[in-house]
Amino acid sequence: MKKRKISIIGSTGSIGTQALEVIEKLTDKFEIVALAGGKNVDLLTKQALKFKPKYIYASMPIKIDGIQNLSSLDEIAENRENDIILVACSGKIGLKPTLKAIDNGIDIALANKETLVMAGDIVMKRARANGVNIIPVDSEHCAIHQCIKNISQVEKLIITASGGPFLRKTTEEMKNATVEQTLKHPRWNMGRKITVDSATLMNKGLEIIEAHHLFGFDYDKIEVVVHPQSVVHSAIEYVDGSVIAQVGLPSMHIPIQYAITYPDRFEGIKSKSFSFADIARLDFEKPDFEKFPSLNMAYNAGREGGTATVCLNASNEEAVMAFLDGKIKLYNIYELVEKMMSSHNVIKTPTIDEIFETDNEIRQKTKELIAKI
Repeated sequence: MKKRKISIIGSTGSIGTQALEVIEKLTDKFEIVALAGGKNVDLLTKQALKFKPKYIYASMPIKIDGIQNLSSLDEIAENRENDIILVACSGKIGLKPTLKAIDNGIDIALANKETLVMAGDIVMKRARANGVNIIPVDSEHCAIHQCIKNISQVEKLIITASGGPFLRKTTEEMKNATVEQTLKHPRWNMGRKITVDSATLMNKGLEIIEAHHLFGFDYDKIEVVVHPQSVVHSAIEYVDGSVIAQVGLPSMHIPIQYAITYPDRFEGIKSKSFSFADIARLDFEKPDFEKFPSLNMAYNAGREGGTATVCLNASNEEAVMAFLDGKIKLYNIYELVEKMMSSHNVIKTPTIDEIFETDNEIRQKTKELIAKI
């Protein structure tokens, strides 16, 4: 394998920093074209001095001798030096660079949920038209990607969920949960927003929508099962009843490495060799749709299509930020999303501009509701 030229959008975040750890173990396999961060210019500077990309981008002023500053993320996404771009930023900021990269025939390792939740139909159609591979980084979708050999023979997708920190808590305990309790995920080390989403299971709801777009399955053929050990990352059932699962220790290094080295595999980072005997047991159960109403919200939004999923994502994100800022309680997140979903007039086949207009409108209305709580 010749050195693969890669850029990372969101290099200072959780996925981005772990991706650089993967690349550090595979320095003979990768050449970093560009690193893009947000406001954490100190970390971005350290990364740039260590990995020596050609270009950097930050939303704050930054200057490093010998490395060219770029004025936008689009400049990274349009650069055909790239073989692959890891979109590891969070939020809607990842959508436009992803589309720019696709238009320039550059493969995507996708860790940004909003890209497909907001505009999955547009993104996947454009990727097919341009012959671009979109390799999922999420452990669940990465697992499904690894399991599928002949997609026409797959009957359903089975997405696993850890259940988060409130799996064994009552609804009342969950309603009164503090931010600190919510951020104590039992299995995964992630950013604050996604950790809250994992506690409410909204993260799993967004993953249902992602899976629909990535693999082209109807929502009634995408099943969620709670699996507290987070060892079976997801599975597929074939038409003959055979079930194929991808199993591994809960480490994001593994799906990140798979996505950026696909279709090759290398030793890279391994936390340790997997042992069924050490794991000892694997538990599975159905999710509680009443305690975690976000799952039904996501299924409903996905089936509705159009800007329904934009509304779901935007209202949830604003509500989660308000919870993290101490402005609302955890269960208010569900209430706010439900109110926004019930009042939203769905645009069935929106343009990219209409998607962003809807996103801005929903965020503003959600903030107005939050102010009244």
